[in-house]
Amino acid sequence: MSETSFPMNDLLRRKLQTSLILISLTLCVASTLFLLLFSEKIGLGISLVVEGKLTAAFSTVFSRFILFIGLLVFVVGAIIISFMVFVMMSQRVRDIGLMKATGCPNDLIFGFFMTELLVVTFVGCFLGVVLGILADFALTNLFSSFGFQISQKPINFWLVLIIFGLFFALGLIFGAKPILDTTKVEPAKAISPIYYFGVSKESGFKVTSKSGLTMKIALRSLFRHKSATIRIILCLTAVFILATIGIAGGIIADQTTKSWVEKAIGRDTILIAHQDMCEQYALLLSKFYETQKNSQINYTDEKYLISQGILNRLGSISNSNISGVESRLVLEMHVKEVQGYILAPESGATITVGDYREGRSLIVGVEPEKVLGEWFLDGEFLKENRTWEAVIGDSLAQNMFSMPLNQEIKLLGEDFGIIGVCLDPINNGNVTYVHLKDLQNITGLLRPNIVIVKTNPSANRTQILSQIRAEVKSINSEFEVFDLNVVLDKNLSFLGYIWSSIMFLPLISLFAASLCLIAYVMLTITEQRQEFGVLRVLGAKPKTIVKIVSGQSLVVLLSGFAAGIAFGIIITLLILIPEPLVTSYTIIEIAGWLLTALAATFIFSLYPAIKFAKKPLLEIMAQT
Repeated sequence: MSETSFPMNDLLRRKLQTSLILISLTLCVASTLFLLLFSEKIGLGISLVVEGKLTAAFSTVFSRFILFIGLLVFVVGAIIISFMVFVMMSQRVRDIGLMKATGCPNDLIFGFFMTELLVVTFVGCFLGVVLGILADFALTNLFSSFGFQISQKPINFWLVLIIFGLFFALGLIFGAKPILDTTKVEPAKAISPIYYFGVSKESGFKVTSKSGLTMKIALRSLFRHKSATIRIILCLTAVFILATIGIAGGIIADQTTKSWVEKAIGRDTILIAHQDMCEQYALLLSKFYETQKNSQINYTDEKYLISQGILNRLGSISNSNISGVESRLVLEMHVKEVQGYILAPESGATITVGDYREGRSLIVGVEPEKVLGEWFLDGEFLKENRTWEAVIGDSLAQNMFSMPLNQEIKLLGEDFGIIGVCLDPINNGNVTYVHLKDLQNITGLLRPNIVIVKTNPSANRTQILSQIRAEVKSINSEFEVFDLNVVLDKNLSFLGYIWSSIMFLPLISLFAASLCLIAYVMLTITEQRQEFGVLRVLGAKPKTIVKIVSGQSLVVLLSGFAAGIAFGIIITLLILIPEPLVTSYTIIEIAGWLLTALAATFIFSLYPAIKFAKKPLLEIMAQT
């Protein structure tokens, strides 16, 4: 018989305890690996590199979330592993006492339990790797089924190996200390029915109020096993910080980033342009959620320019249906970075910032007084009475400029002072907005090539689309009328699916935390078995036992919940999201999800108490 047969049989004999540890470890490894694998596929990650989707600023927001959540998932995993091994060893002290009484040396006992720890840690990490890869594969296919192109990258086996190795090492490091501590317990104490590892004999806690008997017993027990209570509160605090950042932060970030996109593109807007320009403009907007290469199009071609007849027809449509009409001249051209100058804060000397970087950018000439979009800005947008100024997209600012608000951009030999950096999904944020008149002056193109019409929300959209399409077709059959709500909804859906994927991770950790709480309840029931048996003999009903245990669970759960919510909200609002959009509905939605998570965790924790309370009295007394 092999040396591992006894530890393996011992693990199989304690099915519930072994299952709790395995599932908790599996979920921690799986959630961490899934987060890293999936973030790579959508062009995100800790490196903040934009890979053909989103824009630099959007990628930064997502990556910041992934960094925080990934770190928290890892920390939560370490805490859960430490707690579960502590609980396992707390319930094995009597076994250790019996082993010592038969003459087993400490090193043999330590080796026995270390073998169990090695087996559980290896199996848990292996199952976690498998589950993480499967979750990544399933969500990638789910995104594809919704029409979003997610790159099918081969699995990064180095990343898988690193995650496996880190959690395996964590399991051994955090698990070895409780094993070593329990093996040092004196045999007389270990086999004593009144001794429990990590439990003080007297709590030192006095209840001065006239509270009920069940709460007195519950609170006294919590203070008796301080070590386990502190550990579970720390575990729950870490989990609820993760849950708050994932759920509350995810909801706020989802609504905030969607608001940025919706205001930039414009809700209830219609694009009027040549059919080639319509396709190109839709392609530029779709680059936000899928990797696309620009088709080669000559923006300056005469056939793409809007005739005055079309503008006159649009002006004749009832004002009750249309709230605004904006003409734009859209081009793509070579741009250059122009160096700027700032004053050193201490010496007052002039410092040169920037370089001579070059690239290509989408150039959009607009009339500031008629512009329909609203952008989240660093700086300000163009003004009607100020010329030779530019507002650049966030990706262009990050890729080409050092301090964009202190620099200029050169177009066709003319320098434009940069007064703002905007978040815009078009062309992945590689865009430059300038005055329409300035762009016309340097290009010689006197007419716009696209028109954007904003309809009133109360207007019959189908009817107004048909009316505008008929008016445009009557003048030029090659021109199209495109509903921008189609591509806007696609952009918003992509953001929603990504945030939903990130918000899914805290649910995994919450389930793992529920298992930890179940293990904690099992530990308290084991330690209080004699008390519960005596109470039953004296006439206490089974529901009294459930009340005592549920009171203990509620105290530790609320303690972790309160601390986790406080820290999570602070991190979310002050660090992760710039200028968050928070409405009364948002607060209600967040509160509903978090309270649901709290209630579900509490209900799960009652399982051991209900199971114990249903046992016959003779069985309870026989085990005391």
